[in-house]
Amino acid sequence: MTLTAESLVAYLTDMLNVEGPLDAETELFSSGLLDSVAMVNLIAHIEDQARIEVRPSDVTLDNFDTIARILAYARQA
Repeated sequence: MTLTAESLVAYLTDMLNVEGPLDAETELFSSGLLDSVAMVNLIAHIEDQARIEVRPSDVTLDNFDTIARILAYARQA
């Protein structure tokens, strides 16, 4: 499976129980939708689906606060 906006929304709603409408620009962490434990689980999912390794230094709001930023990061990794 490849990492897509749709697959991220499905994971966030089904596995991490994030409620409410989500789109590419919804702030996930800075809005409080995700806590640190959920972020760790999300990063593991991203690594698995995109077949990349996320470096700890890359885990920033600039790279992971929205679905659009996550997809951009995964494309360049």
